[in-house]
Amino acid sequence: MGMSRREFSKLGAMGLAARMLPQAGVPAPGGGRKVGYCVIGLGTIADHFMRGVLASENSKITGLVSGHRDKAERIAEQYGVPKSSIYNYENMDRFSENTAIDAVYVALPNSMHAEYTIRSAAAGKHVLCEKPMCTTVSEGEAMIAACRKTRVQLMIAYRLHYEPLHLKAVKLIKDGALGEVGTINGAFGFIAKKGEWRLNKTLAGGGSLYDVGIYVLNASRYLTGEEPVGFTAETSTMDKDGRFDSVEENVSWTTRFPSGAVATGSCTYGTQMPGYFKVFATKGWISMEPAFNYDGMRLRARYSSGVAGTPDIEIDESNPEKDPAQFTRETSYFSDCIRRDQKPRSSGEEGLRDIRYIRQIYDSA
Repeated sequence: MGMSRREFSKLGAMGLAARMLPQAGVPAPGGGRKVGYCVIGLGTIADHFMRGVLASENSKITGLVSGHRDKAERIAEQYGVPKSSIYNYENMDRFSENTAIDAVYVALPNSMHAEYTIRSAAAGKHVLCEKPMCTTVSEGEAMIAACRKTRVQLMIAYRLHYEPLHLKAVKLIKDGALGEVGTINGAFGFIAKKGEWRLNKTLAGGGSLYDVGIYVLNASRYLTGEEPVGFTAETSTMDKDGRFDSVEENVSWTTRFPSGAVATGSCTYGTQMPGYFKVFATKGWISMEPAFNYDGMRLRARYSSGVAGTPDIEIDESNPEKDPAQFTRETSYFSDCIRRDQKPRSSGEEGLRDIRYIRQIYDSA
């Protein structure tokens, strides 16, 4: 994002805005006006999101919040955002009066998600917040309460909840095609560069678990359709080059589900670890690799047909969609939820569950 640590600290210490009434400018289902989004934070993930919105049929970018006016003006010109709809972190509460802004996309470092979700809800704006939802359970509870108080929708940006091959994997397991799930393995990681905000515990809340491990954890939950009943975990730091002075490098954990299924997960900031999951069940297996990228998904499976004398069923499918298609689908879905006043599937409560489990993994480690 290009902001200094001092600037982030200053923003984090700011008080929350006074409560505003929620605006009611979004048309009902079938209305012609697109849902307008104000993007809070103009870093890398925001770029993916904005390009995704550009391809959407029911959404558009109508506002920006940034600590760098010159950068915001360049982006505003790209997306047709008037200069009057550019805000900084100190005055963004004024967008409560901007009827072109129906919702916000919070694309800030993890520790700032709670404050800017709560401020946006107080301004009467619906909130699409990047994951992880926040860094503590109390923050997540406050975010949910703030959105409930002003009757705005809160969705956590679990884009893979809406990706076709992930949905197919979930359906195959739910329909019993693979039999009873016994074990799930998953992993995701990359080499983090020194100086990145994600290596600062104050901004990130923790290390690779909050950033990439959450994909693996969340996948084990939607693949089983169950909630974990306990964790055992280990953390480690191998590289002593100063990158990991405040956060861990590696995390691995094991959890059990009520059915008896066991899941193992790993994440890292120290090596290239292509994201994948593999599910082993009584009738066969199903896997995805890559599983958590912005595109290039590949789903494979092999399981018994259930008919004696017939060969196993085999699946090998790839999703040809390119980045930012996942963001387009995610945003389009949330805009429909806003128009219909419908709670999204990846709600604040869903995000809070992962935060509770992440804290349990850290406690175990």
